[in-house]
Amino acid sequence: MFNDILQKFRLQNIVGKFIYANVAVYIIVVLIGVFSVLFNAGNIGNVLIKYFELPSSLTMLLHRPWTLFTYMFMHEQFTHILWNMFALYFFGKIFIDFYSIRHFVGTYIIGGLFGGLAFVLSYNLFPYFAPYVDNSYLIGASASVLAIVVAAAVRNPAYRINLLLVGSIKLSTFAIITVAISVFMLSGNNAGGNFAHLGGAAAGWLVAYMLNKGVDITSVVNKPVDWISALFKKENYRRKKKTRFKYSAGGRKTDYEYNARKKENEAEVDRILEKIKKGGYSSLSDDEKRRLFDASSK
Repeated sequence: MFNDILQKFRLQNIVGKFIYANVAVYIIVVLIGVFSVLFNAGNIGNVLIKYFELPSSLTMLLHRPWTLFTYMFMHEQFTHILWNMFALYFFGKIFIDFYSIRHFVGTYIIGGLFGGLAFVLSYNLFPYFAPYVDNSYLIGASASVLAIVVAAAVRNPAYRINLLLVGSIKLSTFAIITVAISVFMLSGNNAGGNFAHLGGAAAGWLVAYMLNKGVDITSVVNKPVDWISALFKKENYRRKKKTRFKYSAGGRKTDYEYNARKKENEAEVDRILEKIKKGGYSSLSDDEKRRLFDASSK
């Protein structure tokens, strides 16, 4: 089952991979909490969340600086992750139509970072939050999702989306309404979360604006990600070098057989790419997605 899940994860586009990551973290934390309670060890899941959610206290943040990144993949309530992942799926697909995979990764993370910073700064800047600064925390992908929404709206403001009970509406109008709601609720029960929403929205606008100017600020995030990915690839390469291969009694394949097989694979990849061009990635079967993934990994 684990191998099947891993295979499906590999076949997902970047939006699906981020959804899988968020859901996996949520399920792991919930299961840890359930079994720890069953063994009378308390809810260790809730304790675990404390080490990965973003504190508004500057002192605590200095002791847990990683939370500025980890909080954007953490969710505590089922409805919270449900709505965030639904929005990420819906608007992430739209975002990918206008931008690249690398832009998605960078916008998601930069949106989360801006949202986290907006949350921390608001709690330490406004006297209204002074009584709560030592006991307030932020979790969830909302800021990252709003960054995706705003960046897509800036790129194509006239793009229309269909909403339940609302009907057709411009993407830019939806983004403006969403941001306006967060502004109106800055002194409500989820004031810190709404400040984070505004930080994410600002990040999305900045990414799109700078890209229109020819400057890709998502490279600030993608370069470290590329460096980490390169380390894993080097490790995999070392393992492959140590692997010994056994050949059947038939011996090695002839050059003719090898070249024929290579040409056949290339033709199959070309056919799949042409199918994507006509009907999009979603038109591929699971086997075609697997073949494309295997080819891209070589």
